[in-house]
Amino acid sequence: MEAIVYEEFGGPEVLRHAAGVAVPEPGPGEVRVKVAAVGVNPLDWKRRYGWVEEFYPTTFPAVPGLEFAGTVDKLGEGVTGLTVGDEVLGWTKTGAYAEYAIAGIVAPKPAGLSWEAAASLPVAGETAQRVLDLLGVRAGETLFLHGAAGVVGSVGVQLAVAAGVTVIGSASESNHAYLRALGAIPVEYGEGLAERVRAAAPDGVDAVFDAAGHGVLPVAIELLGGGEPGAGEAAKERIVTIADVDAEKYGIVFSGLLGDPDAVRAGLTAHARGAAAGTLTVRLAGTLPLKEAARAQELSESGHARGKLILLP
Repeated sequence: MEAIVYEEFGGPEVLRHAAGVAVPEPGPGEVRVKVAAVGVNPLDWKRRYGWVEEFYPTTFPAVPGLEFAGTVDKLGEGVTGLTVGDEVLGWTKTGAYAEYAIAGIVAPKPAGLSWEAAASLPVAGETAQRVLDLLGVRAGETLFLHGAAGVVGSVGVQLAVAAGVTVIGSASESNHAYLRALGAIPVEYGEGLAERVRAAAPDGVDAVFDAAGHGVLPVAIELLGGGEPGAGEAAKERIVTIADVDAEKYGIVFSGLLGDPDAVRAGLTAHARGAAAGTLTVRLAGTLPLKEAARAQELSESGHARGKLILLP
């Protein structure tokens, strides 16, 4: 099969398009999927650099990619509830930048959902839902979501708003109309952020979801602590980051690993249904052929892609 592989850590140049890569075989409880679309995520290039080995150890040669949409091609021993030909979306164990991949967790793809839209859901949906669950946000509360216009952030906005939560979302001014359309109250990034959040939420915020990093954790502590020295300590349990590696230094939770497989599968199924119904959307930045995976990762790393990048094998 064709696949994108890399055999050492480094920049985009270590990625190469290879033909004749062995087609993986499903083990017990696994399925093989013929990939129709692949979602590109920041974790893809962070793994390529070797930055997240503590959480995601790499065995070379490696195939990048976490999420996919495609068609079940072969069943492993003991698989029930799926048949060859089923259209699914989910997470892969062998790398999604390939013609075929072994699936770990899958959910049915609704008939009305495009391959591109389906492939954009697994990582963003699971991450956003996991963080909201960790924060325990409830109807009537106010959430500050830093990086609200990004892929994970925008899904987090939609899930929180649907649950009756007021969302204050930080983003560049060019994305403010987009956030309003999703139901969030936008505020500008940068110096003075805490004051702008307070102005948007005069009764204060109850929790903070950091989806962007860039040193916002001290601001988050200040917001939940009312600005009084030491007052933010008790509120740190209601701050979660997926982007700031300095989280431990501040005593804040860094969430980066998948949750319980059954819960992940149930969430993915619900999010796919919502996407098919039009109640949950992921903004697509564009599609590229699989051979241009290096270019896709460069765009992702640049931060200039407004939405989800999708590779098409």
